[in-house]
Amino acid sequence: MGLEAWYMDGSEEDQRRPHRLEPHQPVSLEQLKELGVFYWQLNADIYESDPELQQIRKDRGYSYMDIITIHKDTLPNYEEKLKMFFEEHLHLDDEIRYILDGQAYFDVRDKEDRWIRIAMRKGDLITLPAGIYHRFTLDEMVQKHALPLYAAYLVAGLNPDCLIFVSAELHEGHAAVCGRASVEGLQPPR
Repeated sequence: MGLEAWYMDGSEEDQRRPHRLEPHQPVSLEQLKELGVFYWQLNADIYESDPELQQIRKDRGYSYMDIITIHKDTLPNYEEKLKMFFEEHLHLDDEIRYILDGQAYFDVRDKEDRWIRIAMRKGDLITLPAGIYHRFTLDEMVQKHALPLYAAYLVAGLNPDCLIFVSAELHEGHAAVCGRASVEGLQPPR
């Protein structure tokens, strides 16, 4: 299917809704690249042995990978974590996210501080550049049907502090690291 992104409306209603600006203003992959956001569509069913993922990891120096399951039955303090994920923040390192199953949204700010919503589905891998303001939320379908979201977090080097999450859940033998980068003194633009 390919990645879908669009400019968001200004509504503060349910964050899990698409919030498409009217009239609809899609955002192309080229526009995302200009912001430093890169995208790949991979086969999530073979993520452990996928040669394309292995090549991306090698080329970009992503030596660390962890899996997190975002579901009310497995993620401690689920509602609080969802609120935390949706708080606007940035990281000092690139943020790399790979959706292994489920659906979610990443929102990023463009150069004029307008929100762009990126719909992420199974097999989507994106990189957000260091310093870009962003936030994350599940979509309506995942929330409505209580479906889990399985996401891989890839990091350059062995520094899990640049992940946005802190817990020790296990999913199919993988430890999920949940924590937040320290960006003291940095505030989101208003």
